[in-house]
Amino acid sequence: MTDEIGIMQHAIGSRRDPAQGYCTDDVARALQVDLLHQGELGWPAVARSAWRSYRFLEEAFDPGAGRFRNHRRSDGCWVEGGGSEDCQGRAMHALGDVIATAPDGILVKAATELFDRALPAAAEMGSIRAISSVVLGCDAAIRGGSRGPTSRTLRLLTGRLRRAFERGCVSGWAWPETQLTYENGLPVRALIVAGRHGALPRTSEIGLNVLDWLIAAQTSPDEHFSFVGTGWWAVGGSKSQFDQQPIEATALLLASESAYAATGFERYRNAMERAYGWFLGENDVGVMVADPARGASYDGLTTGGVNENQGAESTLMWLVALEQIRTLRQTARPTSTAARLQVLASAT
Repeated sequence: MTDEIGIMQHAIGSRRDPAQGYCTDDVARALQVDLLHQGELGWPAVARSAWRSYRFLEEAFDPGAGRFRNHRRSDGCWVEGGGSEDCQGRAMHALGDVIATAPDGILVKAATELFDRALPAAAEMGSIRAISSVVLGCDAAIRGGSRGPTSRTLRLLTGRLRRAFERGCVSGWAWPETQLTYENGLPVRALIVAGRHGALPRTSEIGLNVLDWLIAAQTSPDEHFSFVGTGWWAVGGSKSQFDQQPIEATALLLASESAYAATGFERYRNAMERAYGWFLGENDVGVMVADPARGASYDGLTTGGVNENQGAESTLMWLVALEQIRTLRQTARPTSTAARLQVLASAT
């Protein structure tokens, strides 16, 4: 899927589709996968790929607008028009992860400078998923040593995200929007993570409560996950069953990982395993969505099996899930009893 520019966004079957070019969203995710892979493979094995993705983000940045462009043709030329808010958020999240985890000091310095340049515009995000990505990026950057404007932006956007959940939810419907659409675990994860900073009381508790609702609403009678399909789920309506997307499984897995780290509750570890199992056939159709032999994933779960295309987003979501479960199974419970009690006390 990759060439000297970056990872192409779409595939026809298992072959990349140059006609569709590249997008910043997927390159940012590819950079995050490289950072995860270094834990198993070592930095030298992923350094070239990580630098390629970073350079793509650097070239995507428009200094005049303070934002990232999103779509790029296979000849390297950028498509006119600014990138979506989701694009901005994912770029910021990936840069924050570089600051927090990359062992290459030169790359960290470059990522920090780009993150700081993009931070003012990122603070203006209004959609809950873009806000959530920036919150997670700020959290990672703070763990890597950033302070000042990064901390202020995290507090500002955490308040904006929390107010959306407090204002928008109705009885029996825990979501701040009138329909449940895509990557629904992302805002929940951001709330749980942001609660660690103590910016606002009960932030983690809100995230944990909504996560419990998402898990229950998407669990089938025989205990496997049945994620919201691309027909979405409107309040008062029926949940769309197909096409279920890999991004839903990984978003819920990551939210559950944050919940497990915060509380140590086994139900969240179990949710991680079940979300991972969705890729391996524990789903509504009983078929493999991942293609482990190729390190790839099919683009969705359909009524008749899978969407045979193996695009960048789906494949990267599988690789993220794989690395998170590898880490989970190799480590002990991630949070001490004292730390968990502190989180729970702050949530009440």
